[in-house]
Amino acid sequence: MMKSLRSLNPLSCAHPTASWRLGGGLLLLLVLLLSWSLPVLAQPPSTQPADARRELMQTLPGVTSDYWRDVQGGVSGTTSSRSPGADTLIMVEGQRWREWRNQWVSPGGLLALGGSALGILGFYLLFGQVKLDHPRTGRKVERWTPLDRAIHWYVASLFMILALTGLMLLYAKWFMQPILPASVWGSLMLAAKNIHNYLGPLFSLGLLVMILKWIKHNAYTRVDLAWFKQGGGILIKGRHPSAGYLNAGEKSWFWLVTFLGLTVVISGLILDFPNFGQSRETMQTTLLIHAAGALILIAASFGHIYIGTAGTEGAFEGMKTGYVDEAWAKQHHDLWFEEVKDQLVEAPKTPSATETTPVQS
Repeated sequence: MMKSLRSLNPLSCAHPTASWRLGGGLLLLLVLLLSWSLPVLAQPPSTQPADARRELMQTLPGVTSDYWRDVQGGVSGTTSSRSPGADTLIMVEGQRWREWRNQWVSPGGLLALGGSALGILGFYLLFGQVKLDHPRTGRKVERWTPLDRAIHWYVASLFMILALTGLMLLYAKWFMQPILPASVWGSLMLAAKNIHNYLGPLFSLGLLVMILKWIKHNAYTRVDLAWFKQGGGILIKGRHPSAGYLNAGEKSWFWLVTFLGLTVVISGLILDFPNFGQSRETMQTTLLIHAAGALILIAASFGHIYIGTAGTEGAFEGMKTGYVDEAWAKQHHDLWFEEVKDQLVEAPKTPSATETTPVQS
């Protein structure tokens, strides 16, 4: 039985020396395999990307270390495309634009808007509303024609809508996005963007018409210098300066709207129609100019709106009905009133006489 079992194991029937020889051979074979694999295992991982880059440089002529430095530096010509803006693999100007927008334009706009609002509030608390020095007479004179008022309210309405949507695009992400569902936020911003883009060209048309219609009244004269010296009659009580059809403050607002308004309009049209060969860098610079000009104009408009409504008694009536009371005309635009006093009309004797359309006496 034992003999038959030994026959099943070839090593058990062999001489001990043969067993040692077989084991040594296997060990030698293992050592040789390890020696062949060690150079591959010991190869540093970093050499493989180097080989890949070396292979790329050999395959693509011109792909050198200098090329990669140009790519990281935003140098143009790093791609085969010749389309405007597409010949640069990495646009480093985009990061600079982002820094200017987020670190200068956006915070500066908040300071301008907040400073303007606080200044108007402080002015109102110190001086209050500019009242009429004398009671209303009930006789009125036309100051703004129906065309004048139509142009004004057309431009003013579009300006307020554009200002609101523009401020939403610039600031809403800080206080609205965290509290709105993602779908609502996305729809709101898309609507604001489309409204802003489509109403912009319509605003530009109204602005051009307004400038052409009123530019003849806005040349400065010596009378305006005296108006400035007296602070428009607000800072110095009882000494209201003379003024023609428009005073120096109204003229200053007109020229501010003209220059800043045209800046905003031209830059807005460049952004609205990017299919005239504008480069990406041109669009980025234009966007900064557009935002800065619009923020300054919005901040200044707070003062114009205040003076034309709560700041001056009787001022809003002129743009609402087209007519102003004789007492208001004498106080604020005495030189103009002397020219048109023969056009005075008598208002109906009703409790709302100051708000109804006058009839010829």
